Amino acid sequence: MKYDVAIIGGGPAGYTAAERAAHAGLSVILFEKNALGGVCLNEGCIPTKTLLYSAKTYDSIQNASKYAVTAENPSFDLPKIIARKNKVVKKLTAGIRMKMTTGGVVMVTGEAMTSGRDADGTLRITCGEESYEAAHLVLCTGSEAIVPPIPGLQETEYWTSREALLCKELPASLVIIGGGVIGMEFASFFNSLGTEVHVVEMQDKILGPMDKEQSELLQADYTKKGVKFYIGHKVTGVHGTEITLEKDGETVVLEGEKVLLSVGRRPVTQGLGLESLAIEKERNGVKVNPYMQTSLSNVYACGDITGYSLLAHTAVSEAEVAINHIAGKKGKGMSYKAIPGVVYTNPEIAGVGKTEEELQAEGIPYKIKKIPMAFSGRFVAENEMSNGMCKLLLAEDDTIIGAHLLGNPASELIVIAGIAIEKGMKADEFGAFVFPHPTVGEILKEVIYS
Repeated sequence: MKYDVAIIGGGPAGYTAAERAAHAGLSVILFEKNALGGVCLNEGCIPTKTLLYSAKTYDSIQNASKYAVTAENPSFDLPKIIARKNKVVKKLTAGIRMKMTTGGVVMVTGEAMTSGRDADGTLRITCGEESYEAAHLVLCTGSEAIVPPIPGLQETEYWTSREALLCKELPASLVIIGGGVIGMEFASFFNSLGTEVHVVEMQDKILGPMDKEQSELLQADYTKKGVKFYIGHKVTGVHGTEITLEKDGETVVLEGEKVLLSVGRRPVTQGLGLESLAIEKERNGVKVNPYMQTSLSNVYACGDITGYSLLAHTAVSEAEVAINHIAGKKGKGMSYKAIPGVVYTNPEIAGVGKTEEELQAEGIPYKIKKIPMAFSGRFVAENEMSNGMCKLLLAEDDTIIGAHLLGNPASELIVIAGIAIEKGMKADEFGAFVFPHPTVGEILKEVIYS
């Protein structure tokens, strides 16, 4: 019952850590209290993108006439859309389980917690009635939805992303509290299927840390599609189908058949027995160094539990860094210089590196290069009646320090700019690469010489 590596949490960070550790020849045990794949695979990234693809397909059929194609009376079947989403999730979770089994990872279903550390550094973990020992522990417990203390909310049958992903009847109207990534993706999905959507955001813009100019363009696009936005409004009460908002002393009452709460997530640190190890915390999460070590050298933390970047791809990279360190492989620590952020609306929006708002707040001089996505012939051919924008931010010496895209397929293109930012490329150096023609990706080269 003693292992080289014990991992608590089977989400993107946890199953990546388990797979990499097994490949490194280490004995591994993985604890997961719910479903393998974590929130991302079961209640987040994958199921939402599956639903959004169905909605995007429906959008395309409805607008087929713009491409000289006739499609009469298009329709959708929501229960079948949900059933397909469930099938996709089941297929992917089975794939992860097979990877674990093939790698010799011992999997335990249950709620694990730490119970101390011996003088020789051996870590003790309990799960149910069983006890385990490990030379190294990797905490990958993820995050949970924040539920703010809004009057009347607890007495109302509100949705979180979990319930929204299970719905089999389309609500006539939906009020989304929170205009971040989750809120806007669900706004996109339900708007495409014909629901009257209201988005309430307490901040002065949607999509929080995303580029403000691009976010405002996306908001304008969805306003044209019928989504109603209430920016800078605070929700002061939720009573059944009535949602009360306030802004500058004025009150607005919305009617919504359903209420979707999406105001953010917070790290899961409770119930893990961390007090038995006296692990230092930071930002409501666990404090780590560049190699993902906590204040105890043989205890690591990866993913949302650190409270730094609540993104699945960040979690995967952190897990790789942690296991490389445990396995004694030389390498750099975790870099957060070029973590892409993507919103899978239609059109998509993506960004990597610095935003203008961040550079202004930090007092860093910068230059802007931006052009409409219509400068790409491929984009024009495939995106009738859509403009979009490509923006690069350059330091004074022309080093690329930020990139922001609005337009499909931004999610697939942003990594190209991310590589340039991570490698510290200058604009001319990046522009010297040969991009295939015609592709939408050419826009990243085109913008440099605009």
